[in-house]
Amino acid sequence: MRTIICQEPFRLALTTRSEPIAGPGEVLVRISRVGLCGTDYHIFAGRHPFLQYPRVMGHELSGEIVAVGPGTTLRTGGPVTINPYISCGRCVACRKGKPNACVNINVLGVHSDGGLSDMLVVPESAVIDAEGLTMDQAAMVEFLAIGAHAVARVPTNACGRMLVVGAGPIGIATALFGRLDGFDVMLTDQREARLAFARERLGFEGVFAGDALETVLAEQTGGDMFDVVVDATGSLPAMRRSLGLVAHGGALVLVGVAPGELAFEDPEFHKREAILIASRNALAADFERVIAAIRSGVIPTGILHTHSVDVGELPERFPELIAAADSVLKAITRF
Repeated sequence: MRTIICQEPFRLALTTRSEPIAGPGEVLVRISRVGLCGTDYHIFAGRHPFLQYPRVMGHELSGEIVAVGPGTTLRTGGPVTINPYISCGRCVACRKGKPNACVNINVLGVHSDGGLSDMLVVPESAVIDAEGLTMDQAAMVEFLAIGAHAVARVPTNACGRMLVVGAGPIGIATALFGRLDGFDVMLTDQREARLAFARERLGFEGVFAGDALETVLAEQTGGDMFDVVVDATGSLPAMRRSLGLVAHGGALVLVGVAPGELAFEDPEFHKREAILIASRNALAADFERVIAAIRSGVIPTGILHTHSVDVGELPERFPELIAAADSVLKAITRF
């Protein structure tokens, strides 16, 4: 079977491997589509802290079940998507119903080989029915679930204004589900092209950039700032700056991840009595919400899907996609 391997930073290769066999409690999925995301770009550039090379990337997956192992209840055929967060089911987080924060988590395409292959074996529990979705749509469920989970992490009594910092794929996903939950959503980013996409293609009127951001946003909110700020940048300076955009009594949700220490000015944090929240990965409920939203037509997947690439062309085109990041929202590899 065909497999794309990141052999070392900046080196992708199309190779062949033997087809895997589903064991007890496992299923064999024929991969149809693989969405590409910031994690894959970081792996390619050698900037991922939890990865060893060589590695088969790919965790935004769609396909169909072609074989099942002993003891499984699933049937072959039909479109499926994959929850790539394989949890242990035993640790303190799993016992609390938070497998997304599993102490021993195995993320496909990061801790173990992912889906940039013709075939992939996964646990039965990782397979999610995507009936009614196209293969392209099913490959977009995972990144949208990250945004849906970030919104679900917002305190239940929060309402009003939401600011999403970072208008990349995760920021856009968060903004879409924030809007569906009734928030007045605004976005900010340093890249004008990303903001133009959010405004012109997705209908977000409040999009802002520039050095005087705090002043502009204070004017937009009558000095109140935002009940909820979601930082999706993965940038420590941006995360620190985001606290200043939170209203008194508001919440800051960190969905972006960055290596290093994050520090806030304690008086700024305390005077707001702010709530600081981390958002990691996604839960099965988030996947189900995304699938239902796509089925109902409230998530414009056709607009979000901006680029496609054939698997055989990926080693050559991957650097091009990174270079064109301002105009690439979601690129999908097609098998």
